[in-house]
Amino acid sequence: MKKSDASVSYDEFKEYEGRKYTGMKVGRSHKWYYDKGEWKEKKITPDLWQISYAVTKRRAGRAPEGSGVPVGTEYHWYILAHQNVHKLNANDYTTSMTGLKFKVAYKKADSDKWSASPKAQRRRIIKLLHDVIDDLENQEAEELEAAPAPAKKTPAKPKRLRHAA
Repeated sequence: MKKSDASVSYDEFKEYEGRKYTGMKVGRSHKWYYDKGEWKEKKITPDLWQISYAVTKRRAGRAPEGSGVPVGTEYHWYILAHQNVHKLNANDYTTSMTGLKFKVAYKKADSDKWSASPKAQRRRIIKLLHDVIDDLENQEAEELEAAPAPAKKTPAKPKRLRHAA
């Protein structure tokens, strides 16, 4: 059976900023639907919550025949996201999330080993967080440079005090 163009291109080596990789080409996208899932959260501090979310996600379309990784492959992703919520009533909120998803490690379907040890995965997450911090700080610096300089105020002349006679 001849492999489809998508499956062939998926497995071909590609290059991005000097780094070789396989898989979906940078710039392409997927659309998924999520089944009814379970979101759990626990308040840790006044401004910090621990969350967990478990659900099956389903591709919006059909995967090209023979494309993608084999069934049983696993991934470890690290997600940084904005969650924006709006309370509708006592029991309901609308929610949306936008953010970044970083591949930390993977496990091939025919293997029991992850592509990186737990220590290496932790180091990768730390590097990703440092990179995000650097990007945020650079964005802030660029915004400050692009902002018009505040108009200089001429110092007010001191008022003369009148002394009562």
